[in-house]
Amino acid sequence: MVKYGILVISHGSRSESWVRLVDDAVGAVRLPEEIPVFSSFLEIVEGRLIQDGITHLESLGVTNIVVVPLFVSSGSTHIDEIAYALGAKKAPQLPTDMKPFAIQARIHLTTPIDDDPVIAEIVYAKIKALSTDPGRETVLLVGHGSIENGFHQRWRRGLERLAERLKRLGGFDEAASAMLLPNQIPDRMEHWRQRKPGHTVIVAPLFLSEGYFTEEVIPERLQGYSYRYNGEALLPHPGISRWIERQIKPFVDKMQDGTRTRL
Repeated sequence: MVKYGILVISHGSRSESWVRLVDDAVGAVRLPEEIPVFSSFLEIVEGRLIQDGITHLESLGVTNIVVVPLFVSSGSTHIDEIAYALGAKKAPQLPTDMKPFAIQARIHLTTPIDDDPVIAEIVYAKIKALSTDPGRETVLLVGHGSIENGFHQRWRRGLERLAERLKRLGGFDEAASAMLLPNQIPDRMEHWRQRKPGHTVIVAPLFLSEGYFTEEVIPERLQGYSYRYNGEALLPHPGISRWIERQIKPFVDKMQDGTRTRL
């Protein structure tokens, strides 16, 4: 008998509040009662690692595990190594210390956030209060980024598409993106300072939760420039739970169709 279970994977943190925000979002996912969910982490959170989640779900009789990577970009090198360790690809694109997991169930790996319209709405909701005159404002969407070939391009593609969604949502004059790795913020800010000196730049961080990058790194990279920034990350927001639901909906529908067929 086929039984589905959900494994949500996020990075992990030593911050209990960071972990709690993720757990709250996963806990708010609306699912049929018979589908178990496990919130797991790539590292740091003992007893909650990916293998722990797989083992737990299989102990409940799960035969098909839907894996939801709660990462903001498919350009993350972690997505590559997780896919390899789950058996979704034969070899990682980059060297990794991760070893293949012990898995009996069938794995269904979904996609990271990238430019999902639900996420665009969350980011816009976070920066909306900073906007007073959209026609004279520019939005700079900032993500972690990567210098690795292939991964950099995926980061750029997702950020650029998400920035375009933000532009349309808020009616902003312009929107663009910048990565922290490599450091693209100074070039973007200098470009706008010279090209549109009368415009206000609103900086939107694309990070799952607030922390070191939103509180220290981004403000440091913006020193010397005029901008508006509140440092608000994606969580907390109910839209993250809705995004997870969108990722797993095809599998939930398939399970429910199978149940109706048997009836």
